[in-house]
Amino acid sequence: MRWPFFKSGALFPANAIAVDLGTANTLIYVKGEGIVLNEPSVVALDRETKKIKGVGLEAKRMLGRTPEGIIAVRPMKDGVIADFDVTEKMLRYFLALIIENHVFKVKPRVIVCVP
Repeated sequence: MRWPFFKSGALFPANAIAVDLGTANTLIYVKGEGIVLNEPSVVALDRETKKIKGVGLEAKRMLGRTPEGIIAVRPMKDGVIADFDVTEKMLRYFLALIIENHVFKVKPRVIVCVP
């Protein structure tokens, strides 16, 4: 059986961004371009202020080597969101990178997949 919305492209329109929030890596796909981001799902935060000090590969390099005031965390654990606030910060950071480097005629639609 075919679903009518597949024919029109309504499920994944031209201005769509797909996000795969994985335990190990986060991937972002832009329709027509393919995967434009593949980064580790790791965030480095200031221990006191919880301000972001690094995201992705930069934060992964800090795992086990962070100065006393900085912690590196994996907000996704065993296929679930373990820390909602940190996951939100990571997702906002990655999406900002993609949106500033791409021209969308209209506000893009974002589809997010969590294992």
